[in-house]
Amino acid sequence: MAKVLIAMSGGVDSSVAAVLLMEQGYDVAGATFKLFDNEDIGIEKTRTCCSLEDVLDAKSVADRLGFRHDVFNFGLQFEKDIIMPFAEAYQNGETPNPCIECNRSIKFEKFLERARLLDYDYIATGHYARIERDSVSGRYLLKKGLDQSKDQSYALYTMSQEALARTLFPLGNLKKTEIRTIAEEKGFVNAKKPDSQDICFVKDGDYAGFLKRTLGVEPLEGDFVDKEGNVLGRHQGIIHYTVGQRKGLGKTFGKPMYVVHIDSENNKVTLGSNEDLFTDSFTAGELNLISVSELNEPMEVTVKTRYTQAEVPATIYPPDEGRILVKFKEKQRAVTPGQAAVFYQGDVVVGGGKILK
Repeated sequence: MAKVLIAMSGGVDSSVAAVLLMEQGYDVAGATFKLFDNEDIGIEKTRTCCSLEDVLDAKSVADRLGFRHDVFNFGLQFEKDIIMPFAEAYQNGETPNPCIECNRSIKFEKFLERARLLDYDYIATGHYARIERDSVSGRYLLKKGLDQSKDQSYALYTMSQEALARTLFPLGNLKKTEIRTIAEEKGFVNAKKPDSQDICFVKDGDYAGFLKRTLGVEPLEGDFVDKEGNVLGRHQGIIHYTVGQRKGLGKTFGKPMYVVHIDSENNKVTLGSNEDLFTDSFTAGELNLISVSELNEPMEVTVKTRYTQAEVPATIYPPDEGRILVKFKEKQRAVTPGQAAVFYQGDVVVGGGKILK
């Protein structure tokens, strides 16, 4: 009987994933990650992952199903690989997605390493995605979850072939409504628990507040400028802004103005019209390819440049010094440095990378 260690966040998805694995005949055990102390980041009680309440919920489910549950402390790794790069990115005028890096560094690197040391054959999570092996190429493919409203393949594009070969996604073929029904039938304490929202270590989505309060990042005032470099006023520090932002600029200009560029070196924020936010191309770095081993010729794909964005047609070109050029069929709005660009062909993830300035 194959042994699988499932990452349990305390939420309904990973709990039901454990049930499905047991029904499929796996020898299941669970683990919850301790990534930070709530008091250290100014959170008294949170609906997001990693709180004491979440650990207890996960343990309750494991006890009800009759399998072992442990807590793994990845706090130092989380601070080094997730929180500090998050802070550095914001100070560099980027808008990072730390959940993607957490998946890569914690879930599919450190957790997989720990599972291997404990002699588990697989790890599993409650992600809405699918893994299949291509019989022709022999490569493992990452595919969208069948529930398009919950598909999480975008946040998983950094997975390696090794990680894909050792990971199970039991929820990939199910809808969220089915998951809730199973949890209620099993009498889980978290059957009606709301889904996590926003970044787990940032309270109420206040990124600038987190950087200042928790990490001591002091925002430096600077100039708002237009495209010609004319000074329009003063900003409160670049960590308060992201490309495409309209509200929260702190002043009015007599017409709608949007953040179109953030110059961290000179501490300037360029404002412009909505039309100024559209572009026909961008470059991405830190590329990870999944469905192919390398890109030797242009490829027609669809691309998402934000988790909530719909895919749009584009062409990707062979990398040049680790950077890949992406050209849209039609101009797209607010392509934001620091976010991820993920490429698809149908429901298969080709790969992805980080959008560069």
